[in-house]
Amino acid sequence: MDYKNAGVDIEAGYKSVELMKKHVKETMRPEVLGGIGGFSGAFSMDAFKDMEHPTLVSGTDGVGTKLKLAFIMDKHNTVGIDCVAMCVNDIACAGGEPLFFLDYIACGKNFPEKIAEIVSGVAEGCKQAGAALIGGETAEMPGFYPVDEYDLAGFSVGVVDQKNLITGQSLADGDVLVGMASSGVHSNGFSLVRSVFEMTKESLDTYYDELGATLGETLLAPTKIYVKALKAIKDAKVQIKACSHITGGGFYENVPRMLSENTHAVIEKNSYPVPPIFTLMQKTGDIEEKMMYNTFNMGIGMMVAVAPENVEKTMEAIKAAGEVPYVVGKITAGEKGVTLV
Repeated sequence: MDYKNAGVDIEAGYKSVELMKKHVKETMRPEVLGGIGGFSGAFSMDAFKDMEHPTLVSGTDGVGTKLKLAFIMDKHNTVGIDCVAMCVNDIACAGGEPLFFLDYIACGKNFPEKIAEIVSGVAEGCKQAGAALIGGETAEMPGFYPVDEYDLAGFSVGVVDQKNLITGQSLADGDVLVGMASSGVHSNGFSLVRSVFEMTKESLDTYYDELGATLGETLLAPTKIYVKALKAIKDAKVQIKACSHITGGGFYENVPRMLSENTHAVIEKNSYPVPPIFTLMQKTGDIEEKMMYNTFNMGIGMMVAVAPENVEKTMEAIKAAGEVPYVVGKITAGEKGVTLV
């Protein structure tokens, strides 16, 4: 009896590391010390030594049951982007710059090519965010996960000068809400998605005219990473008064998180186009509209609040960063919460 007969292939682990090295190297920043394969990742503090009060901000998350679609479609090179996005968007939402990222892959069997494919997506997400992929773990766990399945999660650390933290404390009546378009469902609500649509290869390969793609392609579209767009607003000398990453819980749970006491967000549902995947899902699953807005991003993945005089400058900065902005509402005085009209 040996470890391989027990279900853990050490040689496959070595091969996975070799195959992923080229992807990891593409994410390196000057502050990264050492190479891949060490017991820990080292990152120099030179990135923030000149800040008045450097403040670390962190985020951790996984991809959730969206992975089930990747298993069915046997497509694994984009879920890593989702994993990175869920972490770095939260960091950027606080005003932080993501510095580095670590991933964790747990699988029933280590197929080196598949692991490398997953990590290629993680690396792509890191490149989009400007973060270095400085470490990770691939755990082969036979008997715990099915042979052809895996879980993917990650952790990121960023930094912001304390004076630049986005807290919502300066929000005022009349401030304007600007939303950035999502790429679709992103990585939240897939337990409901999987209840609405039949999760088979045939179903996911079905082409829908209204989607302009197959169902699977549309649902597996990777989560948008908004780090560069938020940085562009800051570089345009615009104060982001408050910011919300629209994730699980949709508008009703996430928008109030950006508000200070005695401020209320009013969002106009018709101020931007809702992607057809949400309309199709609502109709197919006979889902109440409030549940849709309480579960999904409904086409807006990130939302910022700015002073009225900064709206045009904010919109231009977002466009220059490659994202699509919409004026979606405003801040009013009132009880902390959100109203959709």
